[in-house]
Amino acid sequence: MNREIKRISTIVLLMFVALLVSTSILAVFQADALTADARNSRARNDSYAQQRGAILVAGQPVAQSVPSNDVYKFQRVYSNGPLYSSVTGFFPVNGEPTGLEGALDDKLSGSSNSQFFDRVNAILTGKNPQGASVETTIDPVAQQAAYDALGSYQGAVVLLEPKTGRILAMVSKPDFDPNTLAGHDGDTVNANYRALLDAQGSPLTNRTIGGDLNPPGSTFKPVMSASAFESGKFTKDSQLPNLSSLPLPGSPTVVKNDNFSTCGPGATVSIATAQILSCNIPFAELGMQLDPQTIHTQAEKFGFNQSLKIPIPVEKSVYPLYVDDAKRALGSFGQYNDKATPLQMAMVSAAIANGGKLMYPNLVDSIRSADLQTLESFQAKEFSQALSQQNADTIKQMMVDGVDHGVASNARIDGVEVGGKTGTAQNGDNDPFTLWFTGFAPANDPQFAVAVVVENGGGQGQNGTGNSIAAPIAKKVLEAVLNK
Repeated sequence: MNREIKRISTIVLLMFVALLVSTSILAVFQADALTADARNSRARNDSYAQQRGAILVAGQPVAQSVPSNDVYKFQRVYSNGPLYSSVTGFFPVNGEPTGLEGALDDKLSGSSNSQFFDRVNAILTGKNPQGASVETTIDPVAQQAAYDALGSYQGAVVLLEPKTGRILAMVSKPDFDPNTLAGHDGDTVNANYRALLDAQGSPLTNRTIGGDLNPPGSTFKPVMSASAFESGKFTKDSQLPNLSSLPLPGSPTVVKNDNFSTCGPGATVSIATAQILSCNIPFAELGMQLDPQTIHTQAEKFGFNQSLKIPIPVEKSVYPLYVDDAKRALGSFGQYNDKATPLQMAMVSAAIANGGKLMYPNLVDSIRSADLQTLESFQAKEFSQALSQQNADTIKQMMVDGVDHGVASNARIDGVEVGGKTGTAQNGDNDPFTLWFTGFAPANDPQFAVAVVVENGGGQGQNGTGNSIAAPIAKKVLEAVLNK
């Protein structure tokens, strides 16, 4: 009898231990994840009982919670909502928050583990609990300039600091007003949300870091130049056959340059000239000469195929490992299955401008508690040494030449040396082109790296180009921050 009692007692004890362990794991180690889960409606409703922290731009709130006279106690309000919608996202009563509202939900709501003692202190002192505020890296001058310059185009603009990775501007259009999705009338909010889902141009898609990614087109050519130079087998003066058309091996595809002719005079052309004039054929030839893994590795050093959080999750830009020569030839000038976000292409220019060192992109400077204590402070950190200083400087000069006397001429700024690369990417035989520009300024000491994408051919189908539409947008943004 005693043996049976011991067995039952042991089983009961083990059950209590298992219960204690599981509840401890839930309460301590998984608390943040459970609180942040969009399906946890009780936590979401409880979060409205306290004042959510503000999202700040240059110290001014662009998202904040103000008292309301309903059951939720606080209403989320967005100042100049459309301008900052790609940064803040929105915070709905029911549903999943997006942008920084979603990425830092636990900090803004005050429910993170790091804010435990703040919650205890609020209870003991009788103070109203408050979430932490988030100071962004966004420069309001840069953000407004990007928003205005993009105008009514469908596309996006990203501006970075090459030396730190701080994101100074992040604009996606069509935009939306987060205030229409943060109301407390569920029926109205749901109707507004459905309308945005059905709206032309998908306003809820943040094109700066995601969505249906576009082929980068010729803005990928600096990555190819880096692949060639870093391999040690090529220099900027290396010559490639200068053809007016290039049938690809084992494929019906024939590559042509944008001018449907050769890349300038002569039987051969240098890599530098091919990039400055943005010729497709020499880069297709270069791609077939390089080892597939060499290009793939180089692209990943720039950030392709990598998971990023800024802290908003960023969709991976894609450069596949093309073993097939024909596919690799097309991928070598940003076509076939190449896909990129504007953030990614800004990172390419930033690395080249920064002597080959790529800094991790970041949207948040600090997180501060309600009593202004710094909970987290973000420091610049290196993502990779994407290429050597020497090769970065070589490509940097090629990009300056591309603006000065190449096909990126519409990015020129009087009195300032600008480096850049345009792209006019194909999406299908009859589909509008995707128009790109990426670059940096001032070239002698780059302070800014920019990327612009304009979808649907900028309304001009297959007649628009990166230089005619995307480059002037970048120029306006760079001028605004250079003239501050």
